[in-house]
Amino acid sequence: MLLTLLSIYFPALVFGFLFVKNYIKEPRQFRNSLYFLLLCLFGLWGLSVQLDTPWLVLLAFAAIPFGTVAFVVFLLANAFVMVRREGLSLSHLLPAFLAVGIIAACVGVPLLMLVPAPGVVVALALLVVMEGSYLAFTFTALLLYSWLYRRLPKRRDYDYIVVHGAGLSGTKPTPLLAGRLDKGVELWEADGKRAVIIVSGGQGPDEEIPESTAMKAYLVNERGVPADAVIEEDRSTTTMENLRNSKAIMDARSGAGAYRSAVVTSDFHVFRTAEYAHKIGLVADGVGSKTARYFRPSAFIREFAAVTKAHLWPIILIFVLWLVPSGCSLLAR
Repeated sequence: MLLTLLSIYFPALVFGFLFVKNYIKEPRQFRNSLYFLLLCLFGLWGLSVQLDTPWLVLLAFAAIPFGTVAFVVFLLANAFVMVRREGLSLSHLLPAFLAVGIIAACVGVPLLMLVPAPGVVVALALLVVMEGSYLAFTFTALLLYSWLYRRLPKRRDYDYIVVHGAGLSGTKPTPLLAGRLDKGVELWEADGKRAVIIVSGGQGPDEEIPESTAMKAYLVNERGVPADAVIEEDRSTTTMENLRNSKAIMDARSGAGAYRSAVVTSDFHVFRTAEYAHKIGLVADGVGSKTARYFRPSAFIREFAAVTKAHLWPIILIFVLWLVPSGCSLLAR
């Protein structure tokens, strides 16, 4: 009986082992999201075999088309809400662009199977299916793991709390940035008000003052944080610069690796920020502030695009695996 269960759940156990091992070693890695999703999928498959309920797997496969339709409808509705509340811009239309891409792939590829098409077109359609399947898998994995990462318990004995900028309204923090600052104050108070808060953000071309200046004023004047407990980092313009410049400040004050820190950003941005921190050798927990629900889909799509760009090798590998047989087939005609 035990051997039977081990054989049924062997794939789930393998990916479960890889997930736990890598999470303990370093939770801020993209591969953890892939291991976790594979653990869930093979665990579901093992459960269906053990309980002799194949309908569980069939239900999962049946959910793919229905889930895709529901996802497309959701994206289109979200794009409408985003434009209505935030105004028309390319970034606010990202959910609609993704929905149109999904529709084109789901409708266009089956049509090619029904009508005669040139070999090059069929080959390109195959590439779309291969790359699209990988992107759909990693999108689901990142979405699931980002949710899990934000909710797993973290230590609270921080020496530094870094709050990332997020734009200004005049000389005041936007609601999104105020939410990050409030979360930073929450951590600071929970830790006995002993940590130093680093507000990180430079001055954009359309901003009157550096974000860090507005952030410090908000903390001191509206949240009662002592001015000597806040340090400004006023040169950064990107997430990576936020982290590198803040790390330089903390290293200079406490010595490299001799402190614990938290990096506060919006909930949708937590995992990518934590992963970047890992890349530059910064020991930091990612902590997220709440974001308006209607804002999250377009924001997460941007996060997914950024994470995918940072991990291009699987996409390149898929392209190479497609190119060799497809190229040989086309040349043989």
